[in-house]
Amino acid sequence: MTTTTATAPGKVILFGEHAVVYGRAAIAVPVAKVKATVTLTDAPAGAGCTIAAPDIGAHVSLSDHPQDPLALAVRLALEEAGLQAEPDWQLTVRSDIPIAGGMGSGAAVSAALVKAAFAHSEPDACAQPDAGTVNRIVYEVEKLHHANPSGIDNTVVVYAQPVWFVRGQPPLRFDIASPFHLVIADTGIASSTAAVVSDVRRAWESDRLSYEEIFDGIGETAAAARRAIVSGNVDALGPLMRANQRLLRRLDVSAPELERLIAVAEEAGSAGAKLSGAGRGGNLIAVVEYQKVEAVQEALLAAGAAGAVITQVGS
Repeated sequence: MTTTTATAPGKVILFGEHAVVYGRAAIAVPVAKVKATVTLTDAPAGAGCTIAAPDIGAHVSLSDHPQDPLALAVRLALEEAGLQAEPDWQLTVRSDIPIAGGMGSGAAVSAALVKAAFAHSEPDACAQPDAGTVNRIVYEVEKLHHANPSGIDNTVVVYAQPVWFVRGQPPLRFDIASPFHLVIADTGIASSTAAVVSDVRRAWESDRLSYEEIFDGIGETAAAARRAIVSGNVDALGPLMRANQRLLRRLDVSAPELERLIAVAEEAGSAGAKLSGAGRGGNLIAVVEYQKVEAVQEALLAAGAAGAVITQVGS
């Protein structure tokens, strides 16, 4: 029995969420500390293709649930690989990426499923699709997860590199001159990206002038952050995160628990913190000097964060 394993990392948006949907730039980075893992094994003849996700109690078959996100990722990969008949496969999904937390859980699971399906159907590494093909497939699945996906989640998860992203343009991977550290804290509050994005769209439609001004400000902050990262001026990132968070408050996508934990992080030594992802729950990120990361992590956990991960951006 042949077994194939594939993984994909989580991600956080450093700068630019929400505004990225409206054509402004965003910066996102992979988070290797958390990941989705898919294990694919051959099933008995005639068993068909089934996908189990024990962490969320899901069990779907390719034929009976064609539009389930898990099944769709596999089906689109099979179509791309030119397989017409449903294979006899068992795929098991495991993930330690928080669900509905702005860390790209859905995109990571889809990417791992697609990569496993390709690798199992095309064992020859030379026949594997490029990242652009995988990215295109995962984006199609993202449309089921989110009402109006920007494309940033699938892009950074599939490429597993920091990216400068503008919707409708190829992702631009860029160098990080000086590594920096983040503490990523989970509020424990699930947030629906689709619902929050839809709320922002309704608000934008009723007051486009004001919202375009906010989106411009977020885009300018992202541009300044990119300049700081490629020049090694990591000291500029904290104030820029604070500025980005002020703009996100104006979009009404923050939440009392996010604001409370952001204050805790900054009081414990973070140079600046902000929500990451859709908001109204999910995760916050705090840029922290290496010497202070453990103190900030401990303060967030003591204040009630559901989890806190330390990660280094850049090598």
